[in-house]
Amino acid sequence: MIKTILGTKSDMSSAYSKLGYQVPVTTVMVEPNTIIGMHADRITLGLGKKKKSRKTENAFIKVAGHSPRFIKEIKENQQTDKKVNLGDKVTVSIFEVGDEVKVTGTTKGKGFAGSVKRWGFAGGPKTHGQSDRHRAPGSIGMGTTPGRVFKGKKMAGHMGNAKLTVTGLEIIEVNEGKNLLLVKGAIPGPKNGFLIIEKTGKVKGYTPPPPPSETKQQTSGSSGSSEPTVTSNEKEKENAES
Repeated sequence: MIKTILGTKSDMSSAYSKLGYQVPVTTVMVEPNTIIGMHADRITLGLGKKKKSRKTENAFIKVAGHSPRFIKEIKENQQTDKKVNLGDKVTVSIFEVGDEVKVTGTTKGKGFAGSVKRWGFAGGPKTHGQSDRHRAPGSIGMGTTPGRVFKGKKMAGHMGNAKLTVTGLEIIEVNEGKNLLLVKGAIPGPKNGFLIIEKTGKVKGYTPPPPPSETKQQTSGSSGSSEPTVTSNEKEKENAES
């Protein structure tokens, strides 16, 4: 069973949960993915279409008819009766409301940032004659021993444009007609950014709504136990006949 799909970030909005609470949601555009490769327990998904293709992508063109814009190799769960073949489509129908997912994307690039913006440093004192210490990083090392700066020291540098995975997100709505997913909360990346959405289970404490047939039976059963009501018009007809 395939639990992963590729998509692009659309925009952010708000929606109402099953309990009636207004929650922030991110709209993810998930066009049908094409299976363009299979090897052992791994399959390769392709999303979108490139304007130009390379000779090395001829194998993908034979399967999908075009060169995909995004390509990702994922693991396939073999514990299923449904077989997948080359050229099959993977749609948003693999998700349901209440599913827990993790989303991987590339964060927005911020360029070269100082220690205050990049790591949240407090900076130096603002008064007592301090004219240029407001956003300074401060000391970066120790004394003669060890006599060097340790690797990984938090300093100024390039910020953003890095891979980030957010876990524990909830599917609020699945729109198969428009190929849209509404995911509760924020997702890394800019608008139209590439995303990998993977199902990890069900949200803890989620209770799916009953099927329409059961609700109809419950309403009909409750109404059948009570005595039938007689309207005023029916009473007048009975009196006239008598």
